[in-house]
Amino acid sequence: MARVFFALWPPTEVAWQLSAVADSFAAQAGGKATRRETIHLTLAFIGDVPVERLPDLECAARNVHAEAFDLTLDQFGLWHHNRIFWAGCSVVPLALVELASALGAALQATGFDVADAHRNFTPHVTLARKVKALGAPLPPGQRLPWRCKKFVLVRSQLSASGAFYQTLAEFSLSGRR
Repeated sequence: MARVFFALWPPTEVAWQLSAVADSFAAQAGGKATRRETIHLTLAFIGDVPVERLPDLECAARNVHAEAFDLTLDQFGLWHHNRIFWAGCSVVPLALVELASALGAALQATGFDVADAHRNFTPHVTLARKVKALGAPLPPGQRLPWRCKKFVLVRSQLSASGAFYQTLAEFSLSGRR
């Protein structure tokens, strides 16, 4: 079995900035900061699938046609119910919503269950888990722009030291019309 998901991966400089915020907040509020090399925005979480079905996932994603777009992370938040500190965007690009929707539809048409498919898509980047001080002040918002030109299929392998991610495939987003 392989534990997999589809995601947007930030440029290196954005990942470094988010990692610094995650480390600082986790030091202040407790919790486990997301490691820089694992910072991403999940488009669709699939979970465990048989390894022999990975080509079917890749084929479904190759049939998704979506535009490249600009994403600006400009706010931080804390979900109390699951103790997650996150970064998000105050204005969600329509192209991001369309990408997540088209990907979800293609995956479901191929027989894959997408976790939380029944809920509205809430784009976010998890920066810390298991936050202890839920009343800790949030850092001031920053403008972290990133041009999204591709999305990836990732395999997650869990270990005592955290998750290790392996990119299995990349899918280009087309340029502007």
